[in-house]
Amino acid sequence: MKRKGILSAAALLTAASLITGCSVPQKDTTTYKVATITDTGGVNDQAFNQLAWEGLQRFSEETGAEVSYIESKQASDYITNLDRATDGFNDLIWGTGFAMADSIATVARMNPDISFALIDNQVPDAPFNVTSVIFRAEEPSFIVGYIAGRTTHTGKVGYVGAVRTDTSMQFEYGYAAGVAYAAKELGKEIEIQVQMTESYADAAKAKAVAGKMYSSGCDVIFHAAGGAGYGVIEAAKEWDKYVIGVDKDQSYLAPDNVLTSALKNVDVAIGIVSRRMMEGEELGGETLSYGMKEGCAGIPAENPNMDAEIQKAAEDIAEQIQNGEIVPPKTEEEYQEFVRERGLHDGKQ
Repeated sequence: MKRKGILSAAALLTAASLITGCSVPQKDTTTYKVATITDTGGVNDQAFNQLAWEGLQRFSEETGAEVSYIESKQASDYITNLDRATDGFNDLIWGTGFAMADSIATVARMNPDISFALIDNQVPDAPFNVTSVIFRAEEPSFIVGYIAGRTTHTGKVGYVGAVRTDTSMQFEYGYAAGVAYAAKELGKEIEIQVQMTESYADAAKAKAVAGKMYSSGCDVIFHAAGGAGYGVIEAAKEWDKYVIGVDKDQSYLAPDNVLTSALKNVDVAIGIVSRRMMEGEELGGETLSYGMKEGCAGIPAENPNMDAEIQKAAEDIAEQIQNGEIVPPKTEEEYQEFVRERGLHDGKQ
């Protein structure tokens, strides 16, 4: 099924190899092959890219598929790395992260016989062979915002993001709405400081930003800054304050300081979609949305640093989100409407 447009050329090369005695690499048609291209955070970013790779490794163990990854050091590597993956006889090629949308569209159009998928963004004017996978990240973000609001003693909490995009706004406004919701419950106002690092890899800058927030009175900070977020966790350790992790359970990075984490189970989603495509489902051109109902979002079951009463309240909030009683906002407009309709105080700075 692969590379239909060059079958005649492949046949000629095979014939030539029989004459000359040279061997020509051939695709093993019995093995399903999947590759993922990381964004600039790298495969060991303790967050998004690492989760994607872990999901593919588990998919391989469960199905026998052959999986691989290529790391991108800078954004200019995306097209080059995607193109490299097309030369590896892969059946499915993943792009990890919102920033790869245009690159995937470009390479997919040049390789119509290969399936592509983008995790965490929608590909604009997606070619028929591209599947987009997005998350309702506002759902776990609302829960951790509620936890931050219920936990803070200073009445000041923070949010550190990387680059402001449609995806990152899900975290920011979901979190802010959760804080505001808790503040109303407690009958007080809570200030939310927000700052971007403009980088998914600059941990030093993220640490400096977080340090400034802690020094100004914030006692809980939620980071959604990819690999740069490690700097926020380091700042929490130095200031002995709370930090909320992102994407995966990051408590192992600072057992005494990670309050909880907003889980975006990229590993689960990438496994679900890879299996569906391996089994022959035609998902090209579709946008798939995953959240708490699909087991692709939430918070860890165990949160040792969280008050038991707050944990129970957070579980109730999660249930209300799943049954539709609470619909967390994912944009500034939705946030303003949520605050207005529920009579909440907008504490964003």
